[in-house]
Amino acid sequence: MNTTCDRRDFLKTAAVGVTAMSMTARSYGRVMGANERIRIAQIGCGGRGRKAHMEGVHKHDKVENVEYVAVADPWRLAREEAAAMCKEWYGTDVKQFVSYRDVLAREDIDAVMIASLDHHHAMQLEATARAKKHVYVEKPMARNMKELLRAVDAVNAAGIVVQVGTQTRSLPTSTACRELWKSGILGKASRVEQCRNGEKPYWYGFVKAHLPKSAQVKKEDVDWNEFLFNAPKRSFDPEVFTGWYGYLDYTDGPIANLGCHFIDLYHYITGAQFPVSCVCNGGVFTWKDEHNFTCPDHVEALWVYPEGFMVAYSSNFGNGSGSRHRFFCEKGQLNLDNWSAPTYSAEGGPKRDGGIRGINEVKPIETPDHFQNWLQCMRTGQKTRAPIEAGYQHCIACLMAVESYKYGRRTTYDHSRRAILRG
Repeated sequence: MNTTCDRRDFLKTAAVGVTAMSMTARSYGRVMGANERIRIAQIGCGGRGRKAHMEGVHKHDKVENVEYVAVADPWRLAREEAAAMCKEWYGTDVKQFVSYRDVLAREDIDAVMIASLDHHHAMQLEATARAKKHVYVEKPMARNMKELLRAVDAVNAAGIVVQVGTQTRSLPTSTACRELWKSGILGKASRVEQCRNGEKPYWYGFVKAHLPKSAQVKKEDVDWNEFLFNAPKRSFDPEVFTGWYGYLDYTDGPIANLGCHFIDLYHYITGAQFPVSCVCNGGVFTWKDEHNFTCPDHVEALWVYPEGFMVAYSSNFGNGSGSRHRFFCEKGQLNLDNWSAPTYSAEGGPKRDGGIRGINEVKPIETPDHFQNWLQCMRTGQKTRAPIEAGYQHCIACLMAVESYKYGRRTTYDHSRRAILRG
């Protein structure tokens, strides 16, 4: 995969991107009126779509005056279950579609939530922007630079309100950690790291082919071509359909799925935006079995940032111990091993000056959750907590690691050219 844009493509997209990035917070073109009901469609009705998106919005639908009016999914059972949830909530029958294209063609839909497969995200985001509908899009936003730039530039040209699904930004503790960092009490960072381990890769939990026959995914219930999208053509396989998180044809593995939350969070806390270089290695070392999963069960990436610190992310799915999340600084460290109760101390700080004593709790700062923030911004036109710029930044870091892992070479990022380079 060549992630470098040629000069002509760059010049075409750069003009749009630069102009749009300079938009003020209130210059969005489709701000919803205070009394207008926001009509939402769910694209992708799996567990993430139903349990996170739909239930997350439902908590706010009366206060924020929103409701679901359509659902779309290649699997009949998933979209019917999503429609049944809407029937219970609103007492009406919502529209059901196989394809996201039918959703975007409707003029009675104001916003969509994308919780489809990873390899669908970028093109669905771009199409949503071209349809001038607001959007909540799951990460990873894209799997290569070409589709990332197309999606980002379409969003900026459309002036829609976007929330990227890195919801950790909206935790009260994350806001508090950001304010703590801005205070300067920890001093300059030298290293930020997360080890996110488990006894088994997360994708095993999604494989449903072992269920009783009545609960299995049946070929006649799935639009297989809609599922495959732009992935390599292959025969219907219920294990692939439910366990796609484990196959590199449809996703980029732990860094793009789990590590992106970590990347986005340290960007949010420290204000860093883009790494200058990355090296990444890993492989399938532990879980070699009849599933033939191709995503690495062990992976480690190192990024260097222009602010002068190194970032390390690793996943070990061969042993569940050793998980940690730390910000190591010259006057101490910020400990996010427990995301819901972070602490800070002077431990290990070579330039600790007595400003920090003991182990201190980072006091939460209350803030609207990620879904409510998106709903509110559709009415105010303000930037969301995780706007398209933030999604672009963490996606760049992820793609640098994916490229390095895939080709076995160090990657760098040239911001002026919007290009990831290998070598």
